[in-house]
This record gives sequence, structure tokens and C-alpha cells, in this order.
Amino acid sequence: MDIKPGSRWKSAVCTAELVVVRPPSAAGSLACGGVEVLPHGSEAAGGDVHPDFAEGVLIGKRYVDEQSGLEVLGAKPGKGSLSFEGRAMTLKDAKPLPASD
Repeated sequence: MDIKPGSRWKSAVCTAELVVVRPPSAAGSLACGGVEVLPHGSEAAGGDVHPDFAEGVLIGKRYVDEQSGLEVLGAKPGKGSLSFEGRAMTLKDAKPLPASD
């Protein structure tokens, strides 16, 4: 799986679509709903979302894998949650704005 910045992916088991913001430091497998994602524009494979990966993807939110540095943006919401190499990806916190007095 060639995960490059700006590449678009979609879930094989739900409606989620993703855009890669920062690539991983090492090659690996990006999955949504427990199933490896497909390149945008390919036909959906079908199937069910795995119960362990059913937290969902939110539109406009960034998800990160701390270990590899992978960061993706949710372009379309879906029922499956994201994982990289079997590790659940976490929702990235917003940077705090500087105080203005």
C-alpha cells in the first residue's frame, strides 16, 4: 500500500473517505472498519464493519497513528473507525490558540 500525502482512500465496508495529510514513517496497512482501505474511485468490496472498529469517522476531523506518524483527514463520514497496522488511530486534538489580552 503506497500511502502518499494527498492520496485519497475509501472504506471497503462503509461510506468513509479519507485524504492522507502526513504519510507513515514505514510502509503499512491502513484500514477502516477492520478492512484495508481502497484507492478512491475503485469499486467497494462490501462486507461488514468489524465490531472492534465501529467508532466511526467524522468529516473534517484528523486522525493520527502516533507510532508511525500517519495523519489522515476524514473527507466523508462513515461507521467504521481507522487503524494502521492493527493499531486504532486516535482523533487529533486541536492546537490551543494563543491567549489574546
